[in-house]
Amino acid sequence: MLEHFQAAWAELTADGAPFAMVDTTVDGVPMRVFPSAPNDMKTIWDISANYADRDYLVFEDERHTYGEVRAQVNALAHWLRTEHGVGRGDRVAVSMRNYPEWIVTYWATVALGAALVGMNAWWTGPEMEFGLTDSAPKALIVDEERLERVTPHLDKLREAGPLPVVLVRAEPPAGNDTVRWDDLMAADGVDEPPAIEIDSNDDACIFYTSGTTGFPKGAQLTHRGSVHNILHLMFWAAVSARAAELEGKSDNVAAPEQPGGQLVFMAPTPLFHVTACNCVLHPATLAGARVVLTYKWNAARAIELIERERVTNFSGVPTMTREMLAHPDWAKRDTSSLRGLGGGGAPLQADLVAKIDKSVKGAASTGYGLTETHGIVTASSGAFFVDKPDSAGPVVPTLDAKLVDDDGSELPASPTTVGQLCVRGSVVIKGYLNQPEATADAIRDGWFNTGDVARIDEDGFVFIVDRVKDMVLRGGENVYCSEVEAVIYEHDDVAEVAVFGVPDERLGEEVAAAVYPVEGATIDPEELQAFVGERLAKFKVPSRIWVLDEPLPRNANQKFLKRELKASLVGDDG
Repeated sequence: MLEHFQAAWAELTADGAPFAMVDTTVDGVPMRVFPSAPNDMKTIWDISANYADRDYLVFEDERHTYGEVRAQVNALAHWLRTEHGVGRGDRVAVSMRNYPEWIVTYWATVALGAALVGMNAWWTGPEMEFGLTDSAPKALIVDEERLERVTPHLDKLREAGPLPVVLVRAEPPAGNDTVRWDDLMAADGVDEPPAIEIDSNDDACIFYTSGTTGFPKGAQLTHRGSVHNILHLMFWAAVSARAAELEGKSDNVAAPEQPGGQLVFMAPTPLFHVTACNCVLHPATLAGARVVLTYKWNAARAIELIERERVTNFSGVPTMTREMLAHPDWAKRDTSSLRGLGGGGAPLQADLVAKIDKSVKGAASTGYGLTETHGIVTASSGAFFVDKPDSAGPVVPTLDAKLVDDDGSELPASPTTVGQLCVRGSVVIKGYLNQPEATADAIRDGWFNTGDVARIDEDGFVFIVDRVKDMVLRGGENVYCSEVEAVIYEHDDVAEVAVFGVPDERLGEEVAAAVYPVEGATIDPEELQAFVGERLAKFKVPSRIWVLDEPLPRNANQKFLKRELKASLVGDDG
């Protein structure tokens, strides 16, 4: 299998092949790029004009074609340009749920050569004020919930200059100067945005990091990085299909059961993260696919929409997949259209890979990546994933990877070497907005330190061992939380688990776990400790286990909030 995979990789990246690469230098950093890559994201949007009559966006019970969305994009771009002078190098902020208007705002901004500021919709008013002050946008597009939060801060924000606000799906409060979205859409005689020169190194988007230390940092995502992430996703699909052909097996991922063969992507995670925006919206738009959006995450509703819309590709976080497979509706609904079920944002545990493989006739898939890499660093799916379920896959073609120690020194290449993963190449961000020191600390000589502990095997497949900050140092032994979590998930009665370190006077730290049982089950902490002890070394067995009566707390992207969970269980000093 790996022999065919390597042959397919070499074939697709050879000179003259679709994914051939050339060497270049950007701001003094050597890297490989695809010479066939479009110059910018506006070109990606322009290509979608060929799909005018196809369904593009489905939001709950609403449907919008590519042509209808294009008309809205043109109307918003016209208002931004003519009324507020938005053009190349400017910024437009958006803060709302996963409404279709978020996507309209994205393409209208990109079409003008400006950068979209994708604000975290969970931010409080002061956090919104921080992000808007930091990014200094020329306009803000919001829904009603976000307008209520930001309104008390608008006077202060406008001391620095005008900040027009556009409200979607609601009427502005009396006496408020907010502009109605529907009024902008009613403009007559609006043409396509004018042609504009965009440098591939220009900012296309500003996404803020989660801010686990101090204030969030605005990652500057470029047109080059965004386009190359799309091509990396396309490359993985192509290399997987070609490897299957060379092996003499049909590729069950390549034939969507849709009228006209239209792919249908579900985007259950927030659009203000690269998972939904860069890894779902971007490639779906280029391919003329349908994108299914939801008001909020609900496993039953997601399964219903998969059946109704004949979804071919579901890309979320592992907790979402786990919830769907465990939901009683999974067996009652027709999910046979699925050809890909997976995503990223967190490791897909080995037991979940096996469950997907048994439940879906398509392929389990994963992608490891970060905001700072525009999307994926690695990818894996199908037989490769089942064969190496603990791996996140090989590094994408235009990236270089290395492992370093705590001092930043490169470690010798070896299948057993464990170190901090660093990457360099076309999809590494330009930097953090207004934070040169943070940029210099994270990106050294073009190498971005992911903050993840990893190893790379003899086949070039990356295994993410843990986050550096999640690792527990117990009496001089490193305990990787993800490894312990994977074992606990093998227990039939466990629905959710988070492993973390707690202070210990003798050992420095001890391993602890919080678990939430499956419906109708009970968990005995001592029995669970024995279960883990049969599978892992004694020092990795959690010394404390909390059995919760509510699901673990999550952020907007459905990742578990370990810091908040730990603080609630052991206190802020823990």
